Amino acid sequence: MALYQKTLEINTSPKTFLDITKNVQALVFESGIDNGVCNLFIKHTSASLVIQENYDPSVRKDFETIFSKLAPEDFPYVHNMEGKDDMPAHIRSALTSTSETIPVVNGKLSLGTWQGIYVWEHRGQSHGRVIMVSMVGE
Repeated sequence: MALYQKTLEINTSPKTFLDITKNVQALVFESGIDNGVCNLFIKHTSASLVIQENYDPSVRKDFETIFSKLAPEDFPYVHNMEGKDDMPAHIRSALTSTSETIPVVNGKLSLGTWQGIYVWEHRGQSHGRVIMVSMVGE
C-alpha cells in the first residue's frame, strides 16, 4: 500500500468554477498509484470543492444563481469583517464540500462521463487556493 500527498495551488477568478480535473489526474499519474482512492481537501472556508457536470456550463451558472438567493450578500450578517461577500461565502462553503474522494482505477480518476472536479470560488475577488491531495493505493 502506497501513500502519496501533494499540495495543489491554484488561482481563482471571482465567483467562478475552476475545473481542476486535469490537474488532479496529472497528480494521479505522478503518484504511480494504479488502484486506490484520491482525497481532495481545500484549506479554505470561503471556497469549496464540487464534482459536477462538465459539459454544459449553464449548470454552473444555475448553481451560482440559486446560491446567491440561498446566501444573499445584502442580508444583515453579524460577521462582515472582510466585506459583504464574506459571510455568504462561508455559508456556501458549509452547504457544499471542503473535501471530495474519488476512486482511482487503472491509474485514472473513476469519474462519470459528464463529471468534473471544480474549485468553486465564493468570494468576489480572485484568490490563491490550496488543495491537499492525498492518495492511498497500490
